[in-house]
Amino acid sequence: MPLQQITPTDITGTLTNNVASSQLSIGGTAIGAGDASIMKNRIINGAMVIDQRTAGASASTTVTGSGTYASIDRYAYIVSQASKFTMQQNAGSVTPPVGFTNYLGITSTSAYSISSSDYFGIYQPIEGYNIADLNWGSANAKTVTLSFWVQSSLTGTFGGALKNQAGNRSYPFSYTISSANTWTQISITIVGDTTGTWVTNNGIGMYVQFSLGVGSTYSNTAGAWAAGNYTSATGATSVVGTNGATWYVTGVQLEVGSSATGFEYRQYGQELQLCYRYYETFGHAGSGRVSGGNTTAFGYSSLWTVTKRTTPTVTLLSGFTNQVVSPTIATYTVTAIASNNGTTQGVYLNMTSSGLTSSTNITGFTDAWMSASAEL
Repeated sequence: MPLQQITPTDITGTLTNNVASSQLSIGGTAIGAGDASIMKNRIINGAMVIDQRTAGASASTTVTGSGTYASIDRYAYIVSQASKFTMQQNAGSVTPPVGFTNYLGITSTSAYSISSSDYFGIYQPIEGYNIADLNWGSANAKTVTLSFWVQSSLTGTFGGALKNQAGNRSYPFSYTISSANTWTQISITIVGDTTGTWVTNNGIGMYVQFSLGVGSTYSNTAGAWAAGNYTSATGATSVVGTNGATWYVTGVQLEVGSSATGFEYRQYGQELQLCYRYYETFGHAGSGRVSGGNTTAFGYSSLWTVTKRTTPTVTLLSGFTNQVVSPTIATYTVTAIASNNGTTQGVYLNMTSSGLTSSTNITGFTDAWMSASAEL
């Protein structure tokens, strides 16, 4: 069968339309558009799979302070009173919604009556680089949709908010749970803010917060932008107001567009790498060397898995205890921790011991568990 000749006029219309659109697409779907199937979710770890801080043990954490990360990666808590709830991956061991294996669980530990100035909630701060294209604070601000699955032992109207880093632009939202202990899918469309200052660098571009009980000082009318620091809708149900009350969430997604699309499932390794930019635990076997004629000090270095958001704070989690393969050293102590080359390299530990000789090679650290935090 002879090949059919294709003339330039046969493809002019197709080429013109594709070039004029100036969009990269896969399968006809524009990357970053509201109906895109990949690279659309601005939330990291929305399926609650990564939990580095409890090392996979899913331990219950009693919330004692504000602005702290203590459980599932990328989710912090903010409270005005300590010890009013616990948070845990898969708390209560209920069955997640279809398509999910994990969730973040909140359990109230008292029947606390909130005052006007109280606030309780969990939130994820989104890095400015990851919301820069939304153009918030300008006439070109894009509409976004927040969607998630939620379950509670309580019913009623619940609240939350999106707000900027300065806390002077807020969008309180509300949603309804009609059936107790039943997973409910929520979708909230939010018109982009055309005013205010929205960070677009490696600082906090946006907070996405879920309320667990907020007083009147930090509550406002749902469904509209307001000039103030509001974290919930007026009249929202207080989870911490009922002892033993539960509130579970998973499948959190924030995307461009006026309607929710299917949840963006990422491969486990990809999601873990995204979390590593902000927090990483590591215990790589390493090596060191005694410098010059010094017979008591040596160094140990370990590289970051990914570039950090900023120069991280490194903390020893389990220390160094007689885990050196060669030579045999009973004890050694970390005297200083320094970051090699800021965000891109790794950590260098200055250490001391006894029984070393000049230029001794130290090999085989195996219990060097540390954390590197560059959280927002």
